Amino acid sequence: MSKPKVTLVTSAEMPDLYTNDAGLLDALVDRGTDPHIAVWNDPNVNWDDAGVSVVRSVSDYATDRDAFIQWSRSVPRLLNHPDVLEWNSDKHYMIELEKRGLPVIPTMWLEPEQNLSKHQVHARFPASGDFVVKPAVSSGVRDVGRYSANDTKQRQAAIMHAMTMLSEGRSVMVQRYLEDIDIHGEISLLFFNGLVSHSVEKTAMLSPDTMSAPVFRESVVEARDASAEQWQWGELIRSILHSYVRDRMGRDELFLYNRVDLVPDGQGSFRVMEVSLVDADLYLASSPAAMNNFADAIAMRAFW
Repeated sequence: MSKPKVTLVTSAEMPDLYTNDAGLLDALVDRGTDPHIAVWNDPNVNWDDAGVSVVRSVSDYATDRDAFIQWSRSVPRLLNHPDVLEWNSDKHYMIELEKRGLPVIPTMWLEPEQNLSKHQVHARFPASGDFVVKPAVSSGVRDVGRYSANDTKQRQAAIMHAMTMLSEGRSVMVQRYLEDIDIHGEISLLFFNGLVSHSVEKTAMLSPDTMSAPVFRESVVEARDASAEQWQWGELIRSILHSYVRDRMGRDELFLYNRVDLVPDGQGSFRVMEVSLVDADLYLASSPAAMNNFADAIAMRAFW
């Protein structure tokens, strides 16, 4: 009996997957599968012969999202599901999830079709405190900047940042920076095949007047035991996500992986920064159980 084939999907700029994924191939071999790595837009790959394809470090999908979505719909057995990849690869999904009760970071949306002037963009920035400017379609922390509303030069830099993206036809998000992130960091809750796996705490990635690096940059990650309250938040968020999926697809869909990023709201609770179902770094190196949990989840789907 032949071993079920598993193809881990990446980008040309990350041929060996994320650093945290090191060891995943060996873990899949140990579970009786035949794992390989392939680049999503490599024309020489026969996806009909890829077995179960698992989207991993496709860090360049945002440069041609339409081509990525088209590719995803051509792959016979792709995880996560192509429809999930489509809506989750554009952060406008946060608007829909907020309508369903998701506690998100308040966001001002700037759209290319609005033809906003520099003055109009300026008027949409917060009047005080720090704020973040970022594209609605992006991978990792590319093109994300943190600015101080009270500094004239930083406001000017933020205006140019937003105007550049708008001129490229990209939607822009403007969010107030939650200062508690500098104190407590961000929390990521990880779920595999719908089951709780692990959680990590990440340090703040942006200091004031800072633009993210043009290549993938990882924050300092520390494994931690999530509190019962945080897991309850995770379950609430997952229920909202699955209600959205059911309405879109007419049925529910099990996510192979789901990363929920929470940030303190300064009032003793949390807000959702992002739900990552496309190119999420799953921080598999953060704890001994994390790698095994993910390899088990993939093997389970491969043997279905």
